[in-house]
Amino acid sequence: MARVQLSLKGRALRFLSMREHSRMELRRKLQRHAQEGDDVEALLDSLEQANWLSQERFSESLIHRRSARFGNSRIMAELQSHGIQGEALHELKAGLAEGEAERACEVWRRKFGTVAQDAEQRNKQMRFLMQRGFSQRAVQVALKGLDPDDDQ
Repeated sequence: MARVQLSLKGRALRFLSMREHSRMELRRKLQRHAQEGDDVEALLDSLEQANWLSQERFSESLIHRRSARFGNSRIMAELQSHGIQGEALHELKAGLAEGEAERACEVWRRKFGTVAQDAEQRNKQMRFLMQRGFSQRAVQVALKGLDPDDDQ
């Protein structure tokens, strides 16, 4: 049985039905399949006007997927790599900053669970959290092994 060729819009809708995509990411995926005469930018504009493609929904989705495992700087870097910039990025950063210490404590608790007994263990735990993109303050709170609400 022959495989049906999807139109560019059909491909875009298939990608968007699986998960939210940023405009930059969807453009990159569609350009692989664009043929001569296809206007990818016009298609992306029409998808945004129909509210099928939304930078806000993409940002919220990415934050929701990543926030349980990563810190603010890592999430912000990923958002920037997807083309999210300006005021929207600052608002997202402010929203994430509120719960970073709690998220760092939860990641630390799942990975280690006990307070480091020597400098080597402490450095290992610190490196782990820093590589996950947590701020210095959030790492310090997490390494104490306490509830962040009690510490403040």
